[in-house]
Amino acid sequence: MDTQTFFKTKEIVNKNKLNTVCQEANCPNITECWSKKHATFMIMGDTCTRGCAFCNVKTGKPNKLDLLEPHKISSAVKELNLNHVVITSVDRDDLDDGGASHFKKVVIETKKVNPDTTIEVLTPDFLKKGNSFKKVLEAEPDVFNHNIETVPSLYLNVRPGSRYFASIKLLESVKSLKPNIFTKSGLMVGLGEKKNEILQVMDDLRTANVDFLTIGQYLQPSPKHYPLQRYYRPDEFKELKNIALSKGFLLVASSPLTRSSYHADEDFKKLKNKKDEQTTCQTLQ
Repeated sequence: MDTQTFFKTKEIVNKNKLNTVCQEANCPNITECWSKKHATFMIMGDTCTRGCAFCNVKTGKPNKLDLLEPHKISSAVKELNLNHVVITSVDRDDLDDGGASHFKKVVIETKKVNPDTTIEVLTPDFLKKGNSFKKVLEAEPDVFNHNIETVPSLYLNVRPGSRYFASIKLLESVKSLKPNIFTKSGLMVGLGEKKNEILQVMDDLRTANVDFLTIGQYLQPSPKHYPLQRYYRPDEFKELKNIALSKGFLLVASSPLTRSSYHADEDFKKLKNKKDEQTTCQTLQ
């Protein structure tokens, strides 16, 4: 670990008064990522309007949006000299558009200040917000990520404020409207899901033309959160990766510590290379 870089990253985040999912979600990879100047910025506050049973982000009534946040994020990205940045958010059901217009402003400002930095958004589902998600697409992010999180049978207990097929539809709509934007989704295992349910999720995501799937081990943040049902073995993660690749995903990251933003910079390069290879093969046929 590069301790000097770790503390420099922490200093930049704190100086700009930014939230990161690395801190709020107690991510197990924070030490590794911050020592490489990798951080996932969480916009629109640190308080979520939903109460997912697996998540460590606090639930409650959020504060007003920080109108200076687009400037703060773009400045931090520049100061960290990031090649690739992940921008996520809490759910903001209290806002008319779910915060989509704020997302758009942050991405546009970050691009303006950092024209060579690729941008990945990890968005909420914008449930019952109509076509507000299109505002995010107008900012032309390089990757649109929305995590499916778990299998449909567990949604009522694990994600009571969300709807499985609404998330699938969101991902499908994004790819349909902007086929050149990479789409991505993440799945946790260890919540009590069955193998056939995992495979069905893979099929649903491929039907939505999702490019990149991440699969990681659920870790219970505290005794009050959804109880961990079991740990998956490394060979099981490898098997799931091979199955997912056989179903047509361009890229799959599957391991106990995989998180949707883990190694996002390196994975984006791999994703581009895979797409280029696919395009070359199609041209030669």
